[in-house]
Amino acid sequence: MGKETVKAVLFDLDGTLTDTEKYYQIAWPKALAHFGYKTEDWMPLELRSLGRPFAPERFKQWFGQDFDYQMVREYRKGIVEEMIREGGIPLKPGAKEILTWLREHGVLTALVTANEYPRAERYLKKIDLFDYFDKIICSNMVKLGKPAPDIYAYACKELSLDPSETFAVEDSPNGVTSAYLAGCKVIMVPDLTQPDEELSKKLYRKVDKLLDIKSLI
Repeated sequence: MGKETVKAVLFDLDGTLTDTEKYYQIAWPKALAHFGYKTEDWMPLELRSLGRPFAPERFKQWFGQDFDYQMVREYRKGIVEEMIREGGIPLKPGAKEILTWLREHGVLTALVTANEYPRAERYLKKIDLFDYFDKIICSNMVKLGKPAPDIYAYACKELSLDPSETFAVEDSPNGVTSAYLAGCKVIMVPDLTQPDEELSKKLYRKVDKLLDIKSLI
């Protein structure tokens, strides 16, 4: 498979540009335990990039229809904030370098994140990445979160591009599915898990690190 002429590269945040997905894998079980719920090891992995209304529905499937998603989520957010205060927001290797390279080569960049805008803006400014993006697209800008295609379709619309003219860079199954359903060419940089056979069918390419994207453009 040769190089592609793409006009934009769309990036997920947690687990793709920042090494923060590991925080959520710790924080969700802690938050759930605080309210008396016991989690299995696989449960937090299924929550990666899972947006509304899918996340609340998933918890109700696991813990019953009376599960108070907002209450537990707010407690989890506090745990993550504390972890960030202690450990910072570590960048994935090559994050700033690939964003710089794309800009130098005239390729548009957008952030497409399951975070809401105020938090995304705060995180990006904290790690000096805010000015690297032409567009910042967040979960509160669309009706359905990942794995629905809404957020990637909206990002492409904001960039005035057909999805086929873009690469979407993701680390999780929910993110990959969202970008794939929107029609983007999906590059997966695995973080906590490798793609299974079904997920691999949705990928344009799997790469080991962010800087490998340079060889595809």
